[in-house]
Amino acid sequence: MLRCGQMMLAQALICRHLGRDWQWEKHKKQPEEYHRILRCFLDRKDCCYSIHQMAQMGVGEGKSIGEWFGPNTVAQVLKKLALFDEWNSLAVYVSMDNTVVIEDIKKMCWCPAQSSSVAHSSAHLHRSALGPNKNTAGLCPGWKPLLLIIPLRLGINHINPVYIDAFKECFKMPQSLGALGGKPNNAYYFIGFLGNELIYLDPHTTQSFVDSEENGTVDDKSFHCQQAPHRMKIMNLDPSVALGFFCKEECDFDNWCSLVQKEILKQQSLRMFELVQKHPPHWPPFIPPSKPEVTTTGAELIESTDKLFELEEEFEILSV
Repeated sequence: MLRCGQMMLAQALICRHLGRDWQWEKHKKQPEEYHRILRCFLDRKDCCYSIHQMAQMGVGEGKSIGEWFGPNTVAQVLKKLALFDEWNSLAVYVSMDNTVVIEDIKKMCWCPAQSSSVAHSSAHLHRSALGPNKNTAGLCPGWKPLLLIIPLRLGINHINPVYIDAFKECFKMPQSLGALGGKPNNAYYFIGFLGNELIYLDPHTTQSFVDSEENGTVDDKSFHCQQAPHRMKIMNLDPSVALGFFCKEECDFDNWCSLVQKEILKQQSLRMFELVQKHPPHWPPFIPPSKPEVTTTGAELIESTDKLFELEEEFEILSV
C-alpha cells in the first residue's frame, strides 16, 4: 500500500507541475520539474516521499516498520510528510467520518495574500537561503494546490453493491487521482473502470534499485508501465478504499463540489460520503496542519515521529 500511495501522490505532482494532459514518452527529453518529482520518490532516506520516510512516519500512526498499511494510514502518512515538502507546497486534506467539509478545506488551502513588495522580499530571502537554483513554489500566495483523500468503508467484509455506481462515477471526474485499495493481502492503485471491471496498477513487481545520475536525471523506465494495466471484477474489491482528487485551483475544487452534489449525493440513502459546507459543531475545532518546529525537513530521514505529531485516534476495520 505504501507504493500505491506513492503512485497517487506522484500523479498529483505531475498534475501540479506538468499538467493533467502530460504523457511520458520513452527516450524523450523531459523538463526539470519531471526529474525533481522522480527524485522525491527515490528509495533513499533523504528523499521526502521515499519508502523509508513513509514507513518511519507510519510509526506515528501506530504501524511498526514492515507492518501492513491500510488506505487510511497511507493517507495520514502523506498528509504529514507533505508538511516538510516546501517545493510542491501541497495542502493534503484527509476526510474524517466519511465527511468532506468545504469550510475546512478552504481555510487550509487559502494562504493570505501578501503585498508585492513583501512577497518579492520573502522570495528573495528564501532563494538566498536555498541557493540560486532552488524553486520558491512553496511561497506562492493564494490557493495552495489541494490533494483531497477520502478514506471509505464500503461494506463489512465485501463491497456493498449500492455504492458501485457512485464509486465508478468518481473516476469520471476531471479532478480524479483514482483510488487506493485492493483485495485481501494485495494492494492496488485503481485508475479507472470498464463496465463492471476496475483497471489498476499492481506495485508487486521487483525492480532494480534506481538512483539519480550526476547530472540530476533519473533512469525512469521502471517508474512507468511497460505493459497493459490489469483488471478485476469490482465485486472482488476489498471494502476499505481511499479516493483521491487533485484541485490545483480553487475553481477546480468548486467544480468538484458541484459534481459531487450532482452525481454522488443524489442518492438519498447510503451515500458513499457526505459533503457539507460548515464545520460540524460537535467536532473539535479545525486547525490547519503546520510543519512541526523541529530541525528535520523532507530532505532528511525522520528518525522518530514520537515528538512530531500526536497519535490520531482513528482506526480501520479490517477484513477477517
